[in-house]
Amino acid sequence: MTEAREWLGVVEWSAGTRERLIWRGDTLQPYRTEPVPAPVNYGCLPGTFNPADAAEVDAVWLGVPLAVGTQITARPTGLLHLADGDHKVVFGELEDEVKALLAWFPAHRGATLLGPQQAQEWLESLAAPSTPAPSIPAP
Repeated sequence: MTEAREWLGVVEWSAGTRERLIWRGDTLQPYRTEPVPAPVNYGCLPGTFNPADAAEVDAVWLGVPLAVGTQITARPTGLLHLADGDHKVVFGELEDEVKALLAWFPAHRGATLLGPQQAQEWLESLAAPSTPAPSIPAP
């Protein structure tokens, strides 16, 4: 069993908005305006790497909208598992927003919600054991 670990994340897209930014290097940059607002706060875990999309691991934070650039250190509460391997790590209370999160992904992506242990194990499988968590400069 993998010991629960906290992960550092940064919000790139606030719940309820269409304006999306992207983490590049060590800053947030404008990315695009999405056709529909995000049902959850969306971002990434800097310093991690998902080979499925060759970018940082994606993360979602459930709960109240968070400002773009918000940095959060927390333990995962779930893993949004997708058939294409571009999984999303879930943080926050797994309540009503989970239905909206799952519905956000088209059926062909096969979105299913796994538990916190699966999230930790997947993240640990991607992380180099000697790599410390990155330090993110304040926005």
